[in-house]
Amino acid sequence: MNSLQRFLLFFGALIVPLSLSSQEDLMSLLDEGPQTEYAYGTFKTTRVVLNHSVQAPAPGEMVFIISHHFGRINEGAYNFWGLDAATIRLGLEYSLNDFVSFGIGRGTWKKMFDGHLKLKLLRQSSGKRVMPVTVSYFSSLGINSLHWQYPERENYFTSRLSYVHQLLVARKFNETLSLQISPTLVHRNLVVAKDDQNDVFAVGFGGRVKLARRTTFNVDYFYLLPGKTADNFNNSLSIGFDIETGGHVFQLFFTNSNPITEHGFITETTGRWDKGDIFFGFNITRTFTLVKPKL
Repeated sequence: MNSLQRFLLFFGALIVPLSLSSQEDLMSLLDEGPQTEYAYGTFKTTRVVLNHSVQAPAPGEMVFIISHHFGRINEGAYNFWGLDAATIRLGLEYSLNDFVSFGIGRGTWKKMFDGHLKLKLLRQSSGKRVMPVTVSYFSSLGINSLHWQYPERENYFTSRLSYVHQLLVARKFNETLSLQISPTLVHRNLVVAKDDQNDVFAVGFGGRVKLARRTTFNVDYFYLLPGKTADNFNNSLSIGFDIETGGHVFQLFFTNSNPITEHGFITETTGRWDKGDIFFGFNITRTFTLVKPKL
């Protein structure tokens, strides 16, 4: 047996076991069947427009949000079509993992401090495990820190509190279209008059349409169920665009709601689109990585 024959025999002895092993690995993968694939990026940020979306920061990431509403456009040239006025909120949000996130904020409307918790209950998926929607539970506490209107009477801290509970149900139909529905309860411990509602029920509808790789068109709308609040206030309607630029997302929008948080814009929207009571606003979202993901 010459040198070439010995080499071929040695090479064959190595290749045949490797080939059989590769075939066994391939067969084992085929035997596993389809894998579960989860939907990602249902919305670009944690907001549809004003309302929260099912989206949360990635685990270990902190999101800083600057929200700003100018005044009403129909205020005219003297107030520079609303640009002389401002309602703002600064907020921070953080995710512990894929299922739990929380946030805090402070806004100028009613000098409101707020905190929220968002729990992801179900994740949209396909393949081995099919789930048609993503479902998150959202709960928020608001603290009105304005001076008491009647300081001479006995006032209670609990009268400053309001609560929001939402079930956020969303589906990403494809890379272009995502829709969300948000059954909502807003509870106010203190209301102006005895016949005003402490508990207000509403249903929110939201969606986004992808226009380009980094740009989407977004809408959210809240319908107040019949009651005293619905008689005195208007349904909130907001439309705008999300523009992603690296670590920032800019949300530019028009809305008939001056309050920024759910405690206000769902139950105390006074503006009317047909009267020109429209507020231009924006959200600026910046993401910081505090804990790097494990590879």
